[in-house]
Amino acid sequence: MSEPLADFLARAAAGLSPDPPGPDDPTSNPRGDHSLDPDGTAVIPPPPHRRAAVLVPVVPRADGPTLILTMRAANLRDHSGQVALPGGKIDPSDPGPADAALREAYEEIGLPPEAVRFLGYLDPYLSGTGFLVTPVIGLVDPGAVLTPNPDEVADVFEVPLPFLMDPERYRLRSRAWQGRERWFYALTFGERLIWGVTAGILNNLRERLYPEAAPGDADRAAR
Repeated sequence: MSEPLADFLARAAAGLSPDPPGPDDPTSNPRGDHSLDPDGTAVIPPPPHRRAAVLVPVVPRADGPTLILTMRAANLRDHSGQVALPGGKIDPSDPGPADAALREAYEEIGLPPEAVRFLGYLDPYLSGTGFLVTPVIGLVDPGAVLTPNPDEVADVFEVPLPFLMDPERYRLRSRAWQGRERWFYALTFGERLIWGVTAGILNNLRERLYPEAAPGDADRAAR
């Protein structure tokens, strides 16, 4: 096992939650982009929140761990063309968030559930549209062959994990949304912009596993 992978797995064992957060968990009042509002005037979507789960797929490559991200298809009704993590709504038939995340990852990018080793959960993240998203961290077999569903995914790509765990990559940005100023984290990888819920979840992964580094501040925001 390489040193970078061993370091990541040790951090994951120490920093991730083994059990999913429940409705009575302290995180039932979860973080979200609303937490980033410097004036504290952001509107928090009221409960009941719709439950969702995403897979945060980490791949142990020879040059170091990478993380799989997708580009959503342009024809989708919600968040078309945006960078995302594989995932979606938790169905009543799903035993739990991990099962939902694995099912969605298989439907979206053809990732076999048996190719994923469960590592733990991050804090739930509340989207501006009222979805309470539970991130599931998994270690993906590097030999797994992905087959993206073109109806849902336009592209699948990998980003080096150290790139995403670098706090200097994250910038606090804002834009007008439904008559209010919405604040969110954003970072760029090549020509791709990673922002919103996806960037918020990745920043939470950084906070959990690499707390020795401080995040970018609003005064460094890209304008």
